[in-house]
Amino acid sequence: MKIDMKNWIASVIASPQRVAIPIMTHSGIELLGHTVNDAVTNGEVHYQAIKVLSEKYPSEASSVIMDLTVEAEAFGAEIYFSENEVPSVVGRLVSTPEEIEKLEIPSLDTARLPEYIKANRLVAAEATKPVLAGCIGPYSLAGRLYDMSEIMMAMYIDPDSIKLLLSKCTEFITKYCQALKEAGANGVLIAEPAAGLLSNDACMEFSSLYVKQIVDKVQDDFFSVILHNCGNTGQCTEAMVYTGAAGYHFGNGIDMVSALNDCPKDALVMGNIDPVSVLKMASSQQVYEQTMQLLTDTAAYPNFVLSSGCDTPPEIPFANIEMFYQSLNDYNSTLK
Repeated sequence: MKIDMKNWIASVIASPQRVAIPIMTHSGIELLGHTVNDAVTNGEVHYQAIKVLSEKYPSEASSVIMDLTVEAEAFGAEIYFSENEVPSVVGRLVSTPEEIEKLEIPSLDTARLPEYIKANRLVAAEATKPVLAGCIGPYSLAGRLYDMSEIMMAMYIDPDSIKLLLSKCTEFITKYCQALKEAGANGVLIAEPAAGLLSNDACMEFSSLYVKQIVDKVQDDFFSVILHNCGNTGQCTEAMVYTGAAGYHFGNGIDMVSALNDCPKDALVMGNIDPVSVLKMASSQQVYEQTMQLLTDTAAYPNFVLSSGCDTPPEIPFANIEMFYQSLNDYNSTLK
């Protein structure tokens, strides 16, 4: 469904009622009786998981699995799959300037990319609310191709080679986002968690400059970019905002009020209930209390959107999800 996202964001900010958009798909997989491996390899299963969650819970938008291996696999990286955990990258694909030089930008019919595009197309075809696709950010992708520890040293030893790698990652991600947009998605959540390991200056140089290129090419009134950085504890929010994204999604390591103060008032600012220690491990009452506390703390900020601090893991108790939304409902009932 085509949605004027600029107006939709403005309406969310203008409404006195708070909304929630948790990054949550694994619970839908479990409701279907499927495994994570089923969903990350089959676009139909992925779509059905998103659909069943959308029907069961009042999220203001639908989102896909935050699988940060899809793009690396397309480049040729080896991926480890397990039944009920998200896939992970194995080893290094490139380790020398020569290998970076030779690295080819993959086509969109490579590996599992068609299945992810298919999932977005199926969801968008019958959606009645925004559909947020997902992809990895350029620095996080480069780190998966080069090795995360190695790239943090190579940035300073051989920055030209790393910037070439980042340029190739950016070109590919832009192409992928354009395909997701053409599939009917109303926006994309770009996950750039590795950039949270960097200082503001380094984040600007090795992440935000490249994310901004993507934003400039794909974002418009009908397609919004939400930049996710769950590694940021506050030191690189300025660099995140430089990208010009329509929204910013933060992890549980940051003070949400500080993040709100550092972001534009006309951008959505989302977060940041801990997906593991709270949503998965805490009691239902603790989930309710933590959610209510976050809503209370952020009451003065109309552009705040309640969310998980990252993609929620498998096996979250459904009672905890219910209490997350119950807390939101109870909070909204106190508003005039």
